[in-house]
Amino acid sequence: MLGVSRSATDAEIKSAYRKLAMQYHPDRNPNNPDAEEKFKECSEAYAILADQEKRARYDRFGHAGIGTAAGAAGFDPSIFQDFSDIFGDFFGFGDLFGGGGRRRTRAQRGADLREDLTLEFEEAAFGAETQVNVRRHEPCEDCKGSGAAPGKAPVSCRTCGGRGQVRYQQGFFSIARTCTTCQGTGQVITDPCPKCKGEGRTLRQRTVETKVPAGVEDGTRIRYAGLGEAGYFGGPPGDLYVVLHVKEHPFFERVGNDLHCLIPISFSQAALGTEIKVPTLDGDHALKIPDGTQSGTSFRIKNKGIPMLNAHGKGDLFVEIRVQTPTKLNKRQRELLQELDGTIRVENRPQRRTLLGKVKDIFA
Repeated sequence: MLGVSRSATDAEIKSAYRKLAMQYHPDRNPNNPDAEEKFKECSEAYAILADQEKRARYDRFGHAGIGTAAGAAGFDPSIFQDFSDIFGDFFGFGDLFGGGGRRRTRAQRGADLREDLTLEFEEAAFGAETQVNVRRHEPCEDCKGSGAAPGKAPVSCRTCGGRGQVRYQQGFFSIARTCTTCQGTGQVITDPCPKCKGEGRTLRQRTVETKVPAGVEDGTRIRYAGLGEAGYFGGPPGDLYVVLHVKEHPFFERVGNDLHCLIPISFSQAALGTEIKVPTLDGDHALKIPDGTQSGTSFRIKNKGIPMLNAHGKGDLFVEIRVQTPTKLNKRQRELLQELDGTIRVENRPQRRTLLGKVKDIFA
């Protein structure tokens, strides 16, 4: 009946029965007695093979060992209670074979909310305390979240008798389904609250105080537990997630917890050396530029970067020097540069070298 070999494992037997049950289930084949009979036969086969003692007798004596009818085979519906996923995930049956089902609670958790917050670069670096406007559902003040009018209460559902399930008989199966009238809660609201229309919550605008820790990055998400949507019928609230968006800085570029910036200096400053003031998030910092500094040289200033998020310490500031070449020279400036050029020794001038010469130097 199940199409499995004598040496089939329990998992293979269960998988084979699952496929056949899905194919021949009465709910998928309404008014089809042949499909119902097939479903009944494969269910009886599974009830035998899923029981180790009955399977052993069947392997030795065939039908003579367990009988040919469901009653003679000792069909026990409880064999399926350990495999509720066979049907429950697909048909929504809380109870297939007469076992007890649990009534659903009316209370449901509220949904999570998301709000976006834009920060200045400095606010993300040092932290900030700000506010976020949140539009959310909150428990109704009149009915206290019950959904029933003041002084009233939900009543037992007449359709299911307060059980939350309606039972149907299909063949030898007793099938329980969620009651569509009360949605499985066993109760209905006959006198809904006028203010919330029986929902148990109302929509309001709230201002939430938001504390942003130092060192957050663009895209950081902060969770505020219990500040989301109120739950239905007194259920717990959801959470509020604040997503941070950090503006770019006109001077600094952030890489992790480090900062990078470009500082232009003149040709004479690069050649003679100088001391410059470098702006940082904490104020100006004096940086000594040694003589002969080349364009593109990077200097590291420790602990002048972004604070570590939820930790001690800061990143570093990296300053890249860019030597500016003057684009316009007056007559006197040109003469001075020409005079300087004549005094510079030839070996200090950059020399063009062939690729072959560079290779020889590497392997010399």
